[in-house]
Amino acid sequence: MKKHNLLSAIALVLLMHFTACDKDFLDLKPLDQETSSNFYQTEEQAFQALVAIYDALTIQSTPGYLPNEGWVPLVTVADVLSDDAFGGGDSDGNDGLNYNQLNNHNIPTTNPLAHSLWVKNYTGIYRANLFLEIINDIEASAEFKKRTIAEAKFMRAYFYLELVRFFENVPLLTATIKGPSEYSQAQNTPQEVYNQIALDLVQAIADLPEMVDAAETGRITKWAAQGLLARTFLFYNGVYGGNLTAGNTVVDRSYVLQQLEDLILNSGHDLFEDYSLNFRLAGQFGVESVFEISHGDTPLWWDWGYPQGGNGNLAAQLQGPRVGVSQNWNRGWSFATVSHKLSEFLKDDPRYVHTIVKQEQLDGVLQKGYQHTGYYSRKYTSDAEHWGSGGQLELNRTCNFRVIRFSDVLLMAAELDSPNKQQYLDRVRARVGLPGVPATLENIYRERRLELSLEGIRYFDVLRRGIDYASQQFTHSGIRGPNYEGDQQIFNVTFNPATRGFLPIPQTEIDLSAGRFIQNSGY
Repeated sequence: MKKHNLLSAIALVLLMHFTACDKDFLDLKPLDQETSSNFYQTEEQAFQALVAIYDALTIQSTPGYLPNEGWVPLVTVADVLSDDAFGGGDSDGNDGLNYNQLNNHNIPTTNPLAHSLWVKNYTGIYRANLFLEIINDIEASAEFKKRTIAEAKFMRAYFYLELVRFFENVPLLTATIKGPSEYSQAQNTPQEVYNQIALDLVQAIADLPEMVDAAETGRITKWAAQGLLARTFLFYNGVYGGNLTAGNTVVDRSYVLQQLEDLILNSGHDLFEDYSLNFRLAGQFGVESVFEISHGDTPLWWDWGYPQGGNGNLAAQLQGPRVGVSQNWNRGWSFATVSHKLSEFLKDDPRYVHTIVKQEQLDGVLQKGYQHTGYYSRKYTSDAEHWGSGGQLELNRTCNFRVIRFSDVLLMAAELDSPNKQQYLDRVRARVGLPGVPATLENIYRERRLELSLEGIRYFDVLRRGIDYASQQFTHSGIRGPNYEGDQQIFNVTFNPATRGFLPIPQTEIDLSAGRFIQNSGY
């Protein structure tokens, strides 16, 4: 059974509280005595409000959808959009229809997965904005306020980065909606949204702690904010070709590299000697994890209609092989089946065995699903080590999501042309017993794929290298592995450059915007 920190322990209570506080129901008085107008009084209550924002980091679905309609872990969505995985599904094309629309880049504006991504991130933004509005009026120490405001700003930046990288044209809300007159919001430019992300992160870096106590494992540090700022800059600079402005601070290559060098030299983060520890229980919140989101079986969860009330890693359920009568695997759903293209790319690399599991390595009885390739993710999967201790087994997977690893930090710094780039690249390769290669940009890009495959990073790495490159990489036909099943047609993918790699603005949101939202190009 996975041991959870204090943030996970009270997540369910806070989620229920904040769901009730998000809106009034016919203006009826609540049956209890705590409402959003009188709850936020003490430092303890403020901390509970903060934990509710942390809880939003674990949301991977939204109510009202079946699992194959509304389960949207970032790693699954991003890998299916990339050339590393197909849509998959545990029965046929209808079962995995919505993920296959993402995989084929033929996405209707009514795709429920896109809508679920939109809603879950704005849920987190609402909670962060609410906290930032109430914190200054609460009786609490100055140090408590400084730190928690920085945490809320970091998380708001994280939610907005997920939104703007997927949808590009989104409304920027830095305050809660106060009433019907504010319901209709306009979309902001990508530059405005990215500048706000940069501002939140630069301010958070100044006020976040460098270390957290063992009892607070999982809380955000300065180093996480530096890593997320670098990820933000690299995507924005690659796609839009410019720098960011965080208030009076210009966030350019030099500034971002300075943040990364500080992280590398002073954070205490390092590489595990054993690469596989990054995806095992023994490696949770370990030395290599710069930013990690906790998932698990606290609380034990049963409710299929409200999976976000629990804390299990839904990516592990979606992506795991559907195996029965086994001591080592159980009932995954075979979404995001891994491509033969990735298998071939990794075939001579020591990280292969920690990235991909082959069907012949599975014991028990394997039920082959749609777009069966014979390859599955090894990093987030339904293996026995990550089974929950109880509850509905599909809802209690205990795999933490490693959002930013130290190896990624080293490679980002190398890409930004650090004077130490050869040392950083060699360090990543030496950890898995590989000799050094020249620290050219192409070798750094190649190492990113070898090191970070099936972690939800490949799609964005390709997009920031240009639409022509994305079309070349994401369009593939005639590639067939030895265990592929089904007509070749279902494994052929054509990228749609007209969309520039962005998802459609959900039609539901366009309808609610009173004509103010404009649909993304290509849809």
